[in-house]
Amino acid sequence: MGGLLPLIEHGMKKPVWDCRMCGQCVLHSTGMTCPMTCPKTLRNGPCGGVREDGHCEVVPEMRCIWVKAHDRSQHMPLLPRSWREEFDHLRPPVNNALQGQSSWLNLLNGRDRVTPPGWAASEAHA
Repeated sequence: MGGLLPLIEHGMKKPVWDCRMCGQCVLHSTGMTCPMTCPKTLRNGPCGGVREDGHCEVVPEMRCIWVKAHDRSQHMPLLPRSWREEFDHLRPPVNNALQGQSSWLNLLNGRDRVTPPGWAASEAHA
């Protein structure tokens, strides 16, 4: 199942949400926007390089992923209020060891909440 589940998950999430399969999915708290589509692969909001028009400083023709995520997270009628509030939670850096794994499985077994060495667990919201 470990090899099949990532294939199924990727097959569902890539075409719909352009998911990059980081293994630590937060689509539910980012208005169904994959933060890994940011050219800087940031997990905690805009890098400070958002242009006045809301576009990305790295790829000017692209709307900032985090501006899009914020807007979407606030207008998701089906999400519980607590998930909309998760948008503001500080997330640990991406654990690249989980790349390509099933975030669904990592959520169930808790691997998605294990922080990389040097990151204070009290700083991250589980």
